[in-house]
Amino acid sequence: MKVVQELVAYFDRRGQLSKKEVRQLLDKGYLAADAPPHMLELGSSVGASFYFRVKGETEGPLWGTDVYTSDSALAVAAVHAGLVKPGDSAVIKVTVVAAQTTYQGSVRNGVTSHDFGRYGSAYRLSGI
Repeated sequence: MKVVQELVAYFDRRGQLSKKEVRQLLDKGYLAADAPPHMLELGSSVGASFYFRVKGETEGPLWGTDVYTSDSALAVAAVHAGLVKPGDSAVIKVTVVAAQTTYQGSVRNGVTSHDFGRYGSAYRLSGI
């Protein structure tokens, strides 16, 4: 699955896949895997994108707003970002971004994220 996601991300970054084509891949089950708890193992390649099925949660470690530390819980970050409601499932796009010098916490959608200083890897979420 990781190889398929990397290929799709490669073409997606170059604008060679339309949203319709990405949606077709998702609908056929070729693209989205169940979300890992966090992005620690996948967060080393800045610019890499992954599509995951995630079930929204409100409890778990979360640092940052819009850009989250790679050890932040994906299911909690997805609720915080407004991409899924607690208990519901959705497919989200996770993009590895450059590490930040600070991460600002906030309260959004009933979820509290926390401030954090320098952390080595990070991600950003978006809807499909």
